[in-house]
Amino acid sequence: MKLTGAQALIKSLEMEGTEVMFGLPGGAILPVYDPLIDSSIRHILVRHEQGAGHMAEGYAHATGRPGVAMVTSGPAATNIVTPLCDAYMDSIPLVVVTGQVPYSVIGTDAFQEADTVGITMPITKHNWLVTDANDIPEVIREAFHVATTGRPGPVLVDFPKDIANQTMDWHWPDGVDLPGYKPYSKGHPKQIKEAARLINESERPVIYAGGGILKARAAQALRALAELTGAHVVTTLMARGAFPDDHPLCLGMPECTATTRRSRPCSERTS
Repeated sequence: MKLTGAQALIKSLEMEGTEVMFGLPGGAILPVYDPLIDSSIRHILVRHEQGAGHMAEGYAHATGRPGVAMVTSGPAATNIVTPLCDAYMDSIPLVVVTGQVPYSVIGTDAFQEADTVGITMPITKHNWLVTDANDIPEVIREAFHVATTGRPGPVLVDFPKDIANQTMDWHWPDGVDLPGYKPYSKGHPKQIKEAARLINESERPVIYAGGGILKARAAQALRALAELTGAHVVTTLMARGAFPDDHPLCLGMPECTATTRRSRPCSERTS
């Protein structure tokens, strides 16, 4: 089946189970909006590209599924840098598609050209510049795989306008082939045993819990560990709610001001 690059992109997103997309159309990404009209994907129009990214983050938080956002090139791509950085720091799975000037004119200071791949490299788990329409299914499948495995995070696919208009033979890969990407999420038994020994031997242990507790649905396990060891619990901003504020072992969230650096019990904190 022959498809344009734009059609292949939308179909690939559908194959990954995308139901909702947040975006704002513009020149370089406009060809992709044509097949979106007939797609099952619900597109939510935003008023600013930064909003698209943050709304995709909220969707990921609420559903546990990767959020998807699509914007155009240049200033649109730079506007979504803030949500990308936020998602990277907070481990939120995000797949962002940015339009790009035609591949043949990249590097010529074309209208609304920006080095999106270079700009976002430090704040994404990985990013791709699509140079051939035939690569689209593999790239999208890899993007979702990277975003949702290991430590979750944002990825970006930079999509040149001429690639959107190319034709390709549709296919869907059976899997991903990323030899250099091997996330490992299982605990090491010997290290866990050693950590337990250190906690057991410590005099005043404190658990510093992060947002991963909520993502892993491990709040009950955290409470059980705290009560078993008698360790007080400090939470990061992202872990608020993972441990009861009224629990006697709760130390709340660390506060840092110009005059003091200390942690106070939840009952003593004021707004």
